[in-house]
Amino acid sequence: MERNDRKFLIAQVSDLHCGDLRFDGRLIANCVETVSALQPDLLVVAGDLTANGYREEFEEAREYIQAMECPRKIIIAGNHDCRNVGYLHFEDLLGPRSSTLEFTHSGTCGKYLSERVEVVAVDSNKADLDDGEVGRHNYRFIEDEFSAEVTFKIFVLHHHLVHIPGTGRERNIVWDAGDVLQVLRDVRVDIVLSGHKHVPYVWPLDRMYLITSGTVSTWRTRGHTPPSYNLVEIEGEEITVHIVSSPDGDRRTEVFPRWWCHERFSGYPR
Repeated sequence: MERNDRKFLIAQVSDLHCGDLRFDGRLIANCVETVSALQPDLLVVAGDLTANGYREEFEEAREYIQAMECPRKIIIAGNHDCRNVGYLHFEDLLGPRSSTLEFTHSGTCGKYLSERVEVVAVDSNKADLDDGEVGRHNYRFIEDEFSAEVTFKIFVLHHHLVHIPGTGRERNIVWDAGDVLQVLRDVRVDIVLSGHKHVPYVWPLDRMYLITSGTVSTWRTRGHTPPSYNLVEIEGEEITVHIVSSPDGDRRTEVFPRWWCHERFSGYPR
């Protein structure tokens, strides 16, 4: 895939699991090389950087993330990162566990010469549990951060908000998924990026796209699903998701309409 400067490109990487017995440095090296060559507008690392939340695991993960050439990075913790009070090491080495980012990108949506992009990332973890929860205390934060007049809105969390096919018995949807989805719908979020289950998938849901990424650098995979990461392109009225195999670079591509953009152009009511 060649880089077109009109496109807004996101690299979505998750579940590095540095320190895990099934971690494979060759896989993350392939990802670093591809991402750095493309130089995306935004890198999202959607949690589980480590196997057990130990400091040396975070230090290794940080080296790989720093090697990915990208002007803007959003990094969140996953449930594995919060084991053994690992969230303290995360904060020391990588920054706050919830964060926001707003910036302008030129020429991604038809009639707009430039777009304001807003990213809100929230820690959905509960220490020493695989389960997650966004929490009512974060709903106002999400609403306030997405209240500005921006043209593309991205929400990031580690856990998933709906079932992911091919992952076996469902156990780890966030406890307050219904309320979170309502908040995101009300503020007109365009895409939700998450990791956690090691299976990449795209759910179109009420004019949002819920996009999960696989494990980028381990063989902790399910069935025939290979290690992978996502490249998400936004251009005009389309959102294109490339699911990239970490071992060989093969890509599975899906193209979706950009709902909120389409409604603005078509005169739909807000």
